[in-house]
Amino acid sequence: MAVPSRFLPADFDARQPLALIAGRQLYPMLLAQAMRAAGIPLRLVAFEGETADALWDSFPEEERARIKVGQLGHMLKAIKRFGARYSLMAGQIAPGRLFRELTPDLKAIQILATLKERNAESIFGAIAREIAKLDVQLLDARSFMDDQLASPGVMTGGKLRADAEHIAFGVRIAKEIARLDIGQGCVVRKGTVLAVEAFEGTDDMLSRANKYKTDRLIFVKTPKPLQDWRFDVPVFGMKTLETMRASGITTACLEVDGTIILEKERVLTQARSWAIELYGYEPRSGP
Repeated sequence: MAVPSRFLPADFDARQPLALIAGRQLYPMLLAQAMRAAGIPLRLVAFEGETADALWDSFPEEERARIKVGQLGHMLKAIKRFGARYSLMAGQIAPGRLFRELTPDLKAIQILATLKERNAESIFGAIAREIAKLDVQLLDARSFMDDQLASPGVMTGGKLRADAEHIAFGVRIAKEIARLDIGQGCVVRKGTVLAVEAFEGTDDMLSRANKYKTDRLIFVKTPKPLQDWRFDVPVFGMKTLETMRASGITTACLEVDGTIILEKERVLTQARSWAIELYGYEPRSGP
């Protein structure tokens, strides 16, 4: 059997159950579709108030589990009950829920107590170690999404309109922001930083980026310099494109193979109709 994704380990066994740990919005749903098309025996760990009902309803009772955000022990028990050989994390959790509605169980409290820093990398890294103790392999979050990744050059067609030097500046700033674990994106204009992404997320950052109603804005989205591809992979979708349009941002620069474009063909078609260019830059380089 052909390997269904180049991001899977060489010894991947497509006959073994895979537990999808699914957050919010479209990404987990598209991923589930791709895995089912590849014939993967799929199980679901869903989060109350986050995971789409349509995804939950698509699984039989014995192949799904629903937990509250923060219930790490419950999640581990579900993965073990499923007999999963692999797991994969997809989709975000609403930032507000992480502050106001977090319901940590004893296992989560124990893990959090061991962390000196509580950021996405340290928390997800600790979760990955707990999953590994079950002899379950946490997969690259780009797996099965090969055709949805940013590709080289002007993905929307035509000649690049944005200035190459300004793009290179934006990439450098975005990489530094990501290295410091602040966020994964920024908006620049002619060598000036107009906005950087923090905990509020990409769309909120884009909404405030064009306060001065100027032109030639460039949005750069990037993974971390030492990205752990098992979690927190950058995602670009229709909602982000709509926010760019509302903010007057006409160029998005996305790292090749480092950003997932949800419903890629639909997004590219809409971007062309709005005269927004989507450009794929190679890792560690500009245009």
